[in-house]
Amino acid sequence: MDHAQLNAITDVKVLRALVAEQLQIIARHERTITERDANIAKLNAEIKRLRRLQFAARSEKMDPAQRQLFEETMAADIAAVEAELEALQSPPAADPSRPRRAPKRRALPDDLERVETRHEPSSCACDQCGGALTHIDDHVSEKLSCRPLTFFVRRDVYPQYACRACETITAVPVPPTVIDRGIAAPDLLAHVIVAKYVDHLPLYRQEAIYARSGVAIPRSTQGEWIGACGVALQPLVNRLRDTLLAQTILHADETPVAMLEPGTGKTHRSYLFAYRSGIGPPIIAFDFCISRSGKHAQRFLGDYGGALMVDDYSGYKALFATGVTELACWAHARRKFVDQYKASGSKIAQAAIERIAVLYRIEAEAVAMTVEERLAHRQRHAVSALNAFKTWLDELRPSVMGNSGTAKAIDYTLRRWPALARYAEDGSYPIDNNAIENAIRPIALGRKNWLFAGSETAGKRAAAIMSLLATAKANGHEPLAWLTDVLTRLPTTLDRDIDTLLPHRWKPAA
Repeated sequence: MDHAQLNAITDVKVLRALVAEQLQIIARHERTITERDANIAKLNAEIKRLRRLQFAARSEKMDPAQRQLFEETMAADIAAVEAELEALQSPPAADPSRPRRAPKRRALPDDLERVETRHEPSSCACDQCGGALTHIDDHVSEKLSCRPLTFFVRRDVYPQYACRACETITAVPVPPTVIDRGIAAPDLLAHVIVAKYVDHLPLYRQEAIYARSGVAIPRSTQGEWIGACGVALQPLVNRLRDTLLAQTILHADETPVAMLEPGTGKTHRSYLFAYRSGIGPPIIAFDFCISRSGKHAQRFLGDYGGALMVDDYSGYKALFATGVTELACWAHARRKFVDQYKASGSKIAQAAIERIAVLYRIEAEAVAMTVEERLAHRQRHAVSALNAFKTWLDELRPSVMGNSGTAKAIDYTLRRWPALARYAEDGSYPIDNNAIENAIRPIALGRKNWLFAGSETAGKRAAAIMSLLATAKANGHEPLAWLTDVLTRLPTTLDRDIDTLLPHRWKPAA
């Protein structure tokens, strides 16, 4: 076989490899298109379902609070699905030849103050040829903004300059926003969200408050804003959960919330599961679930293999059979004896409370210590106090009536003893679950104000947004300042930099 034949065979092999590679690329593209089309069809069907539900509910009998929350929820749910649908249908890059959808927006009141910011190009010379720029026009973007209870129109002006020498137009590009072509600036969006999820103000109350300031913002519009912002913030929520599950110690607890069942006018008992990091910067995540089943905790935690501080709820038990280390809360155990002491003045309960107080005094002495120092301190002081307490309970139990409150408190403590005493084995383990209980406490206030979640989708969206806001608060950030900055920067933040916006890593823009 001569040299030419060898070259021909090599060329054929190269061509076949190239063809195979192109076929693989085409197959990948076809799968992507198929998946995208399936998702688009699914979202279109969901929008139709929500609109049917919205229309059908008009004939249902609901009290005013239920009606208002249902309308808010439907507006937020539909806006969230439409935002996902638009993201799927939009091309990867802006196409100048593609006609832009005409924005549907009300004119902003003329009597509102205008705060104008001019965004001038960095140079007065043309980038293309160096010629002098001549001002020819302004591109003006107006968004409704607000200070606390003071509305104004934020007027962003982008001067457009032309180079007469080469006819090049120069202007600062208009940055993307969370809600494209919407009237609300990031600070107003943040204000509505924080008022609802931190200050627990339902949207119908906010509507009335804003009307007193001379601006009409219907609750349905606020609901649409929240739905769109919920979609935009989801990547942050996902990263927050991933970061949380990478921790070696977690707190967990749950609290009931009511969920409205459209079509019946009744509410269903749902639950908000809460998780918090045990060491390092505080990270809090809420998970809305339609029941208290332990499968929800197993789904959220996945293959987590660290230590978990929980109460005695049976839903967590399956996790401890898969390698999760169980930690029990001394505050829970103490509460059993406190309740009995308040009810009967039991001397045994009083003595148990005093013994638990010794454990907490030992902990107070170790607050400023390193993990290694705290472990040594616990081994030196807490272990002997724990052993003495356990011996006292074992000896006392046979003499206490089996159906008494004191007996139940003792039985709870003895049954949970291995998990209760485990904190002394590691200097990083917490002694109680107070950190997560403090995170859940504001939910009780929220229940009194927003009464119930309007749907499962609304409950999950609320849990996601509250996770971010609760983490911001736990890290010492003012939630409104954090969320305003994040909603401003999020549209221009690359995926690889998304972690910089997480509440426990966030630094205000310079």
